[in-house]
Amino acid sequence: MTDFANSPLLVTGASGNLGRLAVEELLARGATRIIAGTRDPSKLSDLAAKGVDIRKVDFNDPASLPAAFAGVERLLIVSTDGIGTRVAQQTAAVDAAKAAGVKHIVYTSAPAARPDADAGLNPEHFWTEIAIAASGLDFTILRNHMYAENNLTDLPQAVASGQLFGLIGDRGTSYVTRADAARAAAGALLLAQGKTLEDVTGPAPVTNLERAAITSELTGKPVAVIPLTPADLKAGMVAAGLPEGFAEALLAFQRDAVTGHHGVVTNVVERYSGRKPQAFADFLAANRAALQG
Repeated sequence: MTDFANSPLLVTGASGNLGRLAVEELLARGATRIIAGTRDPSKLSDLAAKGVDIRKVDFNDPASLPAAFAGVERLLIVSTDGIGTRVAQQTAAVDAAKAAGVKHIVYTSAPAARPDADAGLNPEHFWTEIAIAASGLDFTILRNHMYAENNLTDLPQAVASGQLFGLIGDRGTSYVTRADAARAAAGALLLAQGKTLEDVTGPAPVTNLERAAITSELTGKPVAVIPLTPADLKAGMVAAGLPEGFAEALLAFQRDAVTGHHGVVTNVVERYSGRKPQAFADFLAANRAALQG
């Protein structure tokens, strides 16, 4: 593969969890012209001290983006947290990248991105993918599967209650750590060519039964899986205080686990990072204390 380590490489959202990890990976791999984009440059003073060029990049200010992207050859767009607005934000970024002469876009998307009305947050990723493809630029779409870190939100509750709720027929989720996803994104920025769409996954799908068993073993507390229908699961989430829209988005992820969309396994992490992705059980073991709530 061609190595673009000496090309101008820009990472957006660089003050966020994934973006910062991607910049640090680029530094570790010897990239010489790293640009970190953020809405608040003051948050990246430590990276500036390491020779990273810090630029203000605000997707909510499209007129500023061509200048922010000036001189950039390869661009990593880390999907924003602007649910409901990020299609407009990210499409503006794609348009600005093309206008600025960017040659290759890497985008962090989601598994099974599609326009279906019941696909949760996936339509936003799908329409961003369409905008990137329509730009005529080379691209690498990285469909990041569910982050392993998300388990540190619901599993402590399961440990406390002894119950893990999920949909009937769960076929597993190939959880990937945020660090592995960031390393893959950095690797794609350094190495990828052409036009590709790839799933970024952990090493194996993990079912709710397996999640419960691993959690129980690590904590010494019994955790039983309670399989529910979609209507009952959503009702339970709303009754627990989740906004209906957020509950529907979480339900969409679980529906995709039932249909098998989340059980895909690829070698993308290893191919772009040179390291095998961390196994789910190893991730939980490393975060055992967090499971106790």
